[in-house]
Amino acid sequence: MDMKALVIEKPGTAMVKTVPVQQVGDYDVRIQVKASGICGTDVHIYRGEYLGSYPVIPGHEFSGIVVEVGDKVTRFKKGDHVAIEPNISCDNCHACLNNRQNFCEHWEGVGVTLPGGMAEYAVVPEKGVFNIGSLPFLYGAFVEPLSCVLHGIQRTRLQLADRVAILGAGPIGILFSQVIQLQGSSDLTQVDKNQSRLELAKISGARRIYSSLEDLEIETYDVVLEAAGSAFLMEQSLRYVRKGGTLLWFGVPKRDAVVNLPAFTIFEKGLTILSSYTSVRNSIQAVRLLESGRIDVSKLVSHQLSLEEFTKGVETLEQGTEGVLKVVILPNGAL
Repeated sequence: MDMKALVIEKPGTAMVKTVPVQQVGDYDVRIQVKASGICGTDVHIYRGEYLGSYPVIPGHEFSGIVVEVGDKVTRFKKGDHVAIEPNISCDNCHACLNNRQNFCEHWEGVGVTLPGGMAEYAVVPEKGVFNIGSLPFLYGAFVEPLSCVLHGIQRTRLQLADRVAILGAGPIGILFSQVIQLQGSSDLTQVDKNQSRLELAKISGARRIYSSLEDLEIETYDVVLEAAGSAFLMEQSLRYVRKGGTLLWFGVPKRDAVVNLPAFTIFEKGLTILSSYTSVRNSIQAVRLLESGRIDVSKLVSHQLSLEEFTKGVETLEQGTEGVLKVVILPNGAL
């Protein structure tokens, strides 16, 4: 059996090809992919700036319908609507045994080192699959990014009534905004150069929106969160966090990006500087929050494209044009 798939042959080269459908092992689930989001990580893989083995079928933010299950699969049956957790850990190395599965010594990533969701079908181990019930497939494609956001928030140990500034108002920034409000922030400020994104940030609950960093108050915020993957914003974040505050650098920078920081300022302000890498068993939380409606992603999808339009989607994201937010690939046609 063959299928259509978007294959990144090498950095900068991607094409739709006919490839064999993967075999289903005893503990695997075959999914007909309905919606697969283009993540910043996919852009980095396409440009050769991040993890990834070539050739690779990208796509780690996806949802679809179960069409086949392995002989030892117990949680799923044909016809189930599901989303996936792409980080496949061995569950037996030192990191896994200490509940740090995101740093598994034998880590594999669906859409990174393993074939992903930019294809008509994808095969995923049962432990990385989650039932989404009646949740729309477009919403299900947000399970993975939301799970990463939840892990990031857990890392910050956000407190009730904290004042928070988010640098970036793309889909990740908006997800952070909504989760932070659920956590009880008293004052949320969001910054982005893109006015349409700022308007969405306002609708999503930001108390203040600014198009320039210069509008932010110096040394004010309990938590400052960088959500764009910009080394410049990471550096600037030190200016706005209060003494004793927390910085979370969440966005994925280019592999060779360098951050220059004033050492004495970090010492003098007694800062906690954190990064956040993928997630650790947060997918079920993401599904529950999406199902409950407490996290609303209905306004975050700006483009729905075919497999053949993948490079167009990447370029639109890079250029920030056409009111772009989340670009979703539909491998099996319109929903």
